[in-house]
Amino acid sequence: MDIQLLLTGNEIMSGDTVDSNSAMMAQRLASLGLTVQRKITVGDDSALLERELANMTREADLVIVNGGLGPTIDDLTAEILATVADLPIAEHPEALAHLEQWCAKRNLTLNAANRKQALLPAGCTLIPNETGSAVGFSLEVNDCLVLCTPGVPSELSHMLEHVLDLLRQRLGNPQQHNILRLQTFGLGESSAQQIISDGVPDWPPAVDLGFRAGAPQMEIKLTVTNDDDLALQQACRHQLEDLFGDHIIGEGDTLLAERVLELLVERGKTLATAESCTGGLIASMLTRIAGSSRGFHAGFVTYDNDIKHRVLGVPEALLEEHGAVSEPVVVAMAEGAMQRAGADYSIAVSGIAGPGGGSNEKPVGTVWLAWGSPENIETCCLNWPVERTLFQTMVAAAGLDMIRRTLLGLDSQPRYFDQRRVRAGAAQ
Repeated sequence: MDIQLLLTGNEIMSGDTVDSNSAMMAQRLASLGLTVQRKITVGDDSALLERELANMTREADLVIVNGGLGPTIDDLTAEILATVADLPIAEHPEALAHLEQWCAKRNLTLNAANRKQALLPAGCTLIPNETGSAVGFSLEVNDCLVLCTPGVPSELSHMLEHVLDLLRQRLGNPQQHNILRLQTFGLGESSAQQIISDGVPDWPPAVDLGFRAGAPQMEIKLTVTNDDDLALQQACRHQLEDLFGDHIIGEGDTLLAERVLELLVERGKTLATAESCTGGLIASMLTRIAGSSRGFHAGFVTYDNDIKHRVLGVPEALLEEHGAVSEPVVVAMAEGAMQRAGADYSIAVSGIAGPGGGSNEKPVGTVWLAWGSPENIETCCLNWPVERTLFQTMVAAAGLDMIRRTLLGLDSQPRYFDQRRVRAGAAQ
């Protein structure tokens, strides 16, 4: 089946918006065993859109258009599809009803701009949009099924469930791809591949091995297309668990912060954070997850030394003697966070995110971490000499990983520390 994607929007072409939608669509289609053959992105140019869409409908079996369904003058998808299909454009009663309900729930007036979203090609079939104002729609053109979807990622994510249902009905039971995803932290793609190559030199060809590197996690993906190979897939999974052990966070889309909260709630424990260089990112990662209040007590962002002293009780003498980026200070921050929040555990971080502020003794990328309980606080000094935002992300994740390891009773000196560790005394 020839599947092509057409993405539209000046914001994508200019780089103001990063295209994540095509990856989302390709991944969802892959769950049905469907592979995208081609993707084209164009700006809000009606002539160019018409030309590309016309070409695609002559070549492909399925075209998914993404973007251009909104209320503004540069939202052109419905009009262009009607032109390509040689159909009139008309107000769709169900689309209009959806708009009326959407506006009423938000105490908005259905003005002419919003009403434009109900002008659709005659004869099209609606695709529900539970979260946004613009419905999706489908139309047959030149024996090609064209599906039009919204550009807002959260709206697209929900609508793709309806798209997959539509494709299942149309295709019957396409060959399913059974995908097992393992989430890891502290491993890069090259090192993971080498570990697997050394540990499982006769990797079975029936199990497709894939990697998706991100910050801070890396996903290892095992895919089989035949139900007879499911047992083999599980056998490979167990081999990876033996190879990577405590670097594996969980399955599916599990986030590191999500796993930490699960462990805290299971044990009836609570966590507080004391952050300097990460600016509250650890607390943010935790509180993005619904129900985080059951395990997360408080987050302190103590960027200035005086605030470290006044809010967390870090002794001024420690700050003067050792500086903010030091082992004694992060230990005092961790202790202060637990005491003031009444929490069972804490994470504290203080470092130099850059690009300035470093020295020979404490170069940019240096960070001290402290974590643990009132009875046992552990520390480590690492160095991540990377761009500021990536530094903050990796440091925040490392702090969460240390709490995960503490709660599970795992090694508190993981493999990735060997590459990042600052020698004893260098950053005191």
